[in-house]
Amino acid sequence: MLIGEYQHLIDEKGRVTVPARLREGLGEKFIMARGLENCLFLFPMDEWARIQEKLKSLSLTRSDARAFTRFLFSGAQEAQVDRQGRVLISPNLREYAALDKEVVLVGVSTRAEIWAKEQWERYKERAGASFAEVAEKLADIEL
Repeated sequence: MLIGEYQHLIDEKGRVTVPARLREGLGEKFIMARGLENCLFLFPMDEWARIQEKLKSLSLTRSDARAFTRFLFSGAQEAQVDRQGRVLISPNLREYAALDKEVVLVGVSTRAEIWAKEQWERYKERAGASFAEVAEKLADIEL
């Protein structure tokens, strides 16, 4: 399971250290893709295969399905960490997520995310304000 919040810096070559706890959950190779809310998604290969199967079942006649599938797959790439535990983030993905220097990696159960630190702080503030309300809407989940 991928959990936790970790702050790191991107080096001049566009690499960021992936914490050991997240590396364990992601595996040797994983998929890095454009995510929602302008973060990057990191999927273990088995989770990516599951998502791929679900998306293949969407109707090609639905424009929203085509758009989402294009968005996700066109921004996806296979990734792996180097011997120092770093992963290279391509320039187009760094630009998409506005990743400059300070980043936050978060574990979100079946995926990890990479956020620009400022965007993550803003997101946490907005989401935290409605956390109880969202929990009520998801009443079938007991905490």
